Amino acid sequence: MCRHIAYTGPMLGLVELLVRPPHGLYRQSWAPRRQRHGTVNADGFGVGWYADGDPVPARYRRTGPIWADPNFADLARVVRSGAVLAAIRDATEAGADGEAAAAPFADGRWLFSHNGAVKGWPLSAAPLADALPAQALLRLEARCDAAFVWALVLSRLTNGDEAGQAMADTVTELAAAAPGSRLNLLLTDGETITATAWGDTLWYLHSPGRSTVVASEPYDDDPYWREVPDRTLLAATRTDVLLTPLKEPQ
Repeated sequence: MCRHIAYTGPMLGLVELLVRPPHGLYRQSWAPRRQRHGTVNADGFGVGWYADGDPVPARYRRTGPIWADPNFADLARVVRSGAVLAAIRDATEAGADGEAAAAPFADGRWLFSHNGAVKGWPLSAAPLADALPAQALLRLEARCDAAFVWALVLSRLTNGDEAGQAMADTVTELAAAAPGSRLNLLLTDGETITATAWGDTLWYLHSPGRSTVVASEPYDDDPYWREVPDRTLLAATRTDVLLTPLKEPQ
């Protein structure tokens, strides 16, 4: 369920990253090639991007399928950015949250997306919710599992954890509380990309010193795409990609 992508590199048009590639995120909304759960991602979409000189990203999110929004086509034609996070959604279950449930979620300079599902949601997450400050729960944009996962990550970031530690600890905590969950997370601050592969596909395309793309699946057949092993934390910039194994919870 769901597909997402993050990019950091030279200025690039949204249309070049999301629409024009033969198997880009736009096409993945109805014809993903490597999606293991679900077949059509038509329950909302979102794009977040950074403008020069402004560390706080802009977002465009909608409730319907990306192919049915003519405003997105017009936006993608003119917007260019050196850092982007975008996602298309296949809802775990029906809900009334609308575009508030569509990634990317945001706070300050951060953009976040969750590709997967928390097993047994919401009962399985109740013990973790008890450990969150009341303010974090009151600020939830939506009642879906992805918004809750973002609250867990953001709580750690706010308390001073670096991005990789916040993502890794959130995944292992959720996996212990809700075994069988799929927890592919994607986070960027416009300079770095942090991601986890846990139960679903994750790939990256790296041009050293120039750009990095991290995505649920390749948007073309470039032979330099590399698959991230399951149970792995990815930390990337334009210049480097570091993969670190994640431990199964005891």
